[in-house]
Amino acid sequence: MVIPVFPAFPGSRRRGGLILELVVAIGILGAVMLPLAFGFLMETKAIRASYYDVVIMEVVDGEMEILAAGDGARFSQGEHAYEVHAAAVKNLPDGSFRLTRAAKKLRLEWIPGAGVRQRSHIREATLP
Repeated sequence: MVIPVFPAFPGSRRRGGLILELVVAIGILGAVMLPLAFGFLMETKAIRASYYDVVIMEVVDGEMEILAAGDGARFSQGEHAYEVHAAAVKNLPDGSFRLTRAAKKLRLEWIPGAGVRQRSHIREATLP
């Protein structure tokens, strides 16, 4: 039995080289883009954590100013769950605000909920 041998098509070697070059270029592009994608992902997480910190600090500072101006006198001594009416609180992760009063000292803190990877924020003031 005789196996027919077909002559090579004109330019087939050049097309094969072009496809090989394209595969290598896509591989290099993928090797460069994957680390960039992970870098952007990590940067997004860092920016979100910074945003949460800023909002929590702003809310705690604002509420502490109100409490230190005299509103804190209406609370009895001990720990109290503190309700915040700032609209920005709905953007925060799970957590709670707690007010502690001991004599003339006030302490307002935001405590992250279970599973939230965010630090707590504390402000203290003295009643007039």
